[in-house]
Amino acid sequence: MSTSTTPTPFDLIAFVGGGNMASAIIGGLLRQGRKPESILVIDPGEAARSRLAAQGLRTQASPDAALSGANLVVWAVKPQQFKEATGQVAGFTQQALHYSVMAGLRTDDMARLLGTGRIVRAMPNTPALVGQGITGLFARPDVTVAERAAIDAVVQPTGQALWVGQEADLDAVTAMSGSGPAYVFYFIEAMVQAAADMGLSPEQGRALALATFAGATALATQSEDSPATLREKVTSKGGTTYAALTTLEDAGVKASFIEAMRAAQKRAGELGDEFGR
Repeated sequence: MSTSTTPTPFDLIAFVGGGNMASAIIGGLLRQGRKPESILVIDPGEAARSRLAAQGLRTQASPDAALSGANLVVWAVKPQQFKEATGQVAGFTQQALHYSVMAGLRTDDMARLLGTGRIVRAMPNTPALVGQGITGLFARPDVTVAERAAIDAVVQPTGQALWVGQEADLDAVTAMSGSGPAYVFYFIEAMVQAAADMGLSPEQGRALALATFAGATALATQSEDSPATLREKVTSKGGTTYAALTTLEDAGVKASFIEAMRAAQKRAGELGDEFGR
């Protein structure tokens, strides 16, 4: 993970919602050198406000005119809560750039409720919590080049940024990287279970599974070879890896995995339709 010593150019950043993803972004901003008092968090939960206030952030239970000073408003509430929240927030935020980390909610619906088209929609993932995430980003035409660059600076401490040219592509990003950590955890879970079945301890299975995923990912990142070529280099015909991969192919695992991601993409689109009603 790399960080910048130059804070983002927003004088005041307001977060509507102070949950895990908001906390990940806030943590990155603080590592950049942003002063805690230049961040305002609106969250009705007393526990969340206390946790954030302990870092020196400004916190409030509900919106008020303090929001009028925000250059950037980060939407980190549940999508089904957005419509109600805009009724309290929109009147104070016409001057701001809006940045949404809410899954599924489309920017057309946001623009209609907020009364502005200056919106960037993001699909982050949970490794952002440890600075190893990747965030898919889409900007509406009203967002300037400079504002896109400022959003890049917001994302940078949480991991990588990937801009897409059309909003529908975020459904695929959701299926790939938004939901993706769960797929990895699913395979790690299976490997740990297999380790136990083969006589290793849970601790040994966990250590082997985690190190294998981390090492293979690092190798794939640094190698010029494709994943298929890297797989072939590990697989000798008639060997142990060949036996395992043949079993997976015979069970249709790859085809099922691709189908699963298409199902996630389809569901992301359906959620957009539901939240836009």
